[in-house]
Amino acid sequence: MTDHPLSRLLAPRSIALVGGTWTDAVAAASRQIGYSGELWRIHPTRASDATTTYYRSVDELPAAPDATFLAAPAADVPGVAAALARRGAGGFVCFASGFDETGTDTGRALSKALAEAAGPLPFTGPNCYGLVNFFDRVALWPDQLVGGPPKRGVALLCQSGTISLTMTFNGRSLPIGYLISVGNQGRLAVEDLIEALCDDPRVSAFGLYLEGVKDVARFARAADKARAAGKPIALIKAGRTAAAAKAATTHTGALAGSDAVFDAFCRQAGIARCETLSTLCETLKVLHAGGPLPGRRALVFGPSGGDMAMIADLARHERLDFAPFSDEATRRLRGVLGERVTIANPFDVHTYTWFDRERLRATFEAVLHAGYDVAAYMLDCPPDDRADVATFMMPIQQYIEASQGAPTRAALLAALPETMFESLRERLLEGGVIPLQGQREALEALSLAADVGAAWRDYTPLELRRPAPAKATIRTLDERAGKAALAAYGLAVPASRVVTPAGAADAAAAIGFPVVIKALSADLAHKSDVGGVILNIRSTAEAQAAARRLSALSDQLLVEQMVTDGVAEVLVGITVDAQFGQVLVIGSGGVMTELWHDSTSLLPPFSARGVEAAIGRLGVSRLLAGFRGKPAGDVPALIEAILAVARYAAAHVDTLAELDVNPIIVRPSGHGVVAVDALVRIGESA
Repeated sequence: MTDHPLSRLLAPRSIALVGGTWTDAVAAASRQIGYSGELWRIHPTRASDATTTYYRSVDELPAAPDATFLAAPAADVPGVAAALARRGAGGFVCFASGFDETGTDTGRALSKALAEAAGPLPFTGPNCYGLVNFFDRVALWPDQLVGGPPKRGVALLCQSGTISLTMTFNGRSLPIGYLISVGNQGRLAVEDLIEALCDDPRVSAFGLYLEGVKDVARFARAADKARAAGKPIALIKAGRTAAAAKAATTHTGALAGSDAVFDAFCRQAGIARCETLSTLCETLKVLHAGGPLPGRRALVFGPSGGDMAMIADLARHERLDFAPFSDEATRRLRGVLGERVTIANPFDVHTYTWFDRERLRATFEAVLHAGYDVAAYMLDCPPDDRADVATFMMPIQQYIEASQGAPTRAALLAALPETMFESLRERLLEGGVIPLQGQREALEALSLAADVGAAWRDYTPLELRRPAPAKATIRTLDERAGKAALAAYGLAVPASRVVTPAGAADAAAAIGFPVVIKALSADLAHKSDVGGVILNIRSTAEAQAAARRLSALSDQLLVEQMVTDGVAEVLVGITVDAQFGQVLVIGSGGVMTELWHDSTSLLPPFSARGVEAAIGRLGVSRLLAGFRGKPAGDVPALIEAILAVARYAAAHVDTLAELDVNPIIVRPSGHGVVAVDALVRIGESA
């Protein structure tokens, strides 16, 4: 960090504290952490004493401070920032609140004044709690500190001061190297800090708590830099339900709320998105102790059949592969444990092996060489301050020793988080064994670490296809025009004719029964809702009757060949997210779109491999695979159809507002697919 522009702020040799009571707490935290640099106090009225000198202003300081903790009234903050800039300071923490987080004109004006006054100075906040550099014993932090200087550790970057503080209180031995509260991200955002801290070899991983991303493009670049540096990211982003409440014209827009898009970003960028602080802690421990998992093959074993039964139940919710032992591993374990033990995964090794050191060590050696990506020994210990833990430590020590040099990542898993005491956690980490606390969060952490590993293996840098500034008007193409536009890029559509109601019967006969007849109008976005679609027309008389009914809705009708051998219906669409740009949405189509909410989102670039993986995440994939004796669908043709939609979207990035192809009917394998409805909305300049 010595040559980085943020090095003076993050590893200062001199600190100035501006303010009263809150800065007293910062001074106490500095003493507690063992800060050895200069500590200067600034207050307009406090008198100096034998131990502390108070300066009246920044201008009176003996030198330009490397870092400043600014806890002055909000109205005074821009003036202090300007003084720091004049002196050539290194940066500051703006603890003061009352800025744009208030949502008021006064707050916004103060934020603008602060940014202008600070000039090029880096600063965190405003409205942030502070920062701690545990590595170098620096604390610009107005509260108690829990934690010591690790050799390696994670960098925690949080938009919530309280959550920042809470994370330091974790009783999980998560080694924290940096703790930075970013507040309003007025100057330094999370992405700036990731880029800076990637260069610190002591940082093993990043943990984030986000409420919003300031600059999505820079955040994507920062995540890419972290991946390239081998420093994985795990995060929590709040606001799932609020973000999903979005009004949209198309099904695609409704399904691809901004939270679904952020999920897609995390999945493709190789970022572990967690739901709770417990899972975030456990995931960061896995990532700290060896990085992402190389695969999904997981083994959990221990001396309790009850534990194994619960693990088997919980595992059904995760993306882990609890594969059975290979024949070779089974023979090896059978030779160690005899016939009394059932060789399965999860694996109950029975308690009779507990005190047999040789048999126990041989069991550990066998499971750690059985071809799994991670093996978790499940054991809960009594509290070491109230019980004799020697009989528990014996097998654990055997396990730690057996893990050395093994090809499988080793973990110790406690069903209850509190049954793994601190000295045990520290011993495990020193031995390279992951201390996992809590059944559900442990499995979630392993699954997320495997997700990150998979994304890193197949990584392609993300593209943000964001359109030019919003167009003045949005025009909806009628269905025939929309399909024609997509067909030009390779999307298969039915044979069709546009006619007046009087010509519908002749058109149907020419195409060949059965047919579908639809009212054709750009004003009918959802024709089926108003009775604008009549299916399965099998004769001239039926066509004439249908045309008469539909003539009340439109003086133009679309007569189309009807697909009768569909295996499944799939929705494919493009929406434009305000931050991420174009998003591809794939889901269950037809009436199932609204019933199942079965969809997934992808960000560009789009590839056949990525689309195939996305289809596999959907519930409709069971139909496509051939369900209950039904034929399998033509998945390769579906993939090509989806890529055709993506090609059209890429070619029209500056004008496409929204696109909905619903449904694409997937026919039996080898027979292709047909897009039977399409809605395309185009932006136009005034």
